[in-house]
Amino acid sequence: MQRPRPQPEEVPVSFASEPGRDDGSLPPVHIEIPDDARELDRDVLAYRRELRVKRRRQRIARLFGPLQRHGFGGEAAIMPLIVTCVALSMLAGAMLSVVTISPARAPIVSRPPQATASMPPGLTMLPAGDVQVGTGTVVPVPVRNLASSALALIPVNCDCGPALRRLASQAAAARVDLYFAASGAAMSQLATLAAQDGGGMAVAVYDTDNILGAAYHPVGLTVLLVYSDATGLTRRNLPADFQLTSALSGLGRPGA
Repeated sequence: MQRPRPQPEEVPVSFASEPGRDDGSLPPVHIEIPDDARELDRDVLAYRRELRVKRRRQRIARLFGPLQRHGFGGEAAIMPLIVTCVALSMLAGAMLSVVTISPARAPIVSRPPQATASMPPGLTMLPAGDVQVGTGTVVPVPVRNLASSALALIPVNCDCGPALRRLASQAAAARVDLYFAASGAAMSQLATLAAQDGGGMAVAVYDTDNILGAAYHPVGLTVLLVYSDATGLTRRNLPADFQLTSALSGLGRPGA
């Protein structure tokens, strides 16, 4: 009679004995262990970058944390910042203006109307236009360029040799330029008068367009005193003993 064979006892299987599992029943993980530890440098650098980003976000959160509270978000958080920026800008502008402003200058006041009362009577601006200056080579010159000088406006058939010589002497004493001017038929005697009666300093002025004659209407020997600002005073019908030396000496200044 055969004896029954004993049945083997059932032994519980541990999942840890299976490949890729452990006692915690975790899913399988594929792990590779590099032969050289230097291959892990990129992973270490990436890990450190993640830590720096995390710390940066935490600092920003702490800085703006008060604005994220109830009552400080949205427009309530922006308006105080705008008001602060505007106030700072105004303060900076005020300080800059105080630092860079120059000392105040006195205002430029125009000449009062009553000041013209002290101007010599008959003072006028010389007319515009050109005249021919010279005896040999005639050169066109604007009338207003004949400043600080005396112009003798000579009429036709002027028998005024002594007066012209007296004027030339006084102009030489005052050290001002002297011109003998004429228009129309009187221009034919200009060269002779300038040579004989000009005292070696008179220059002929040919008023071919009658600019001076139309402006001043000379009567007899007329002397036009021209100041440095091209303003002039006329002296008509001069007596034989006229004295203009003091007036001629002031022609270097403005008449106005």
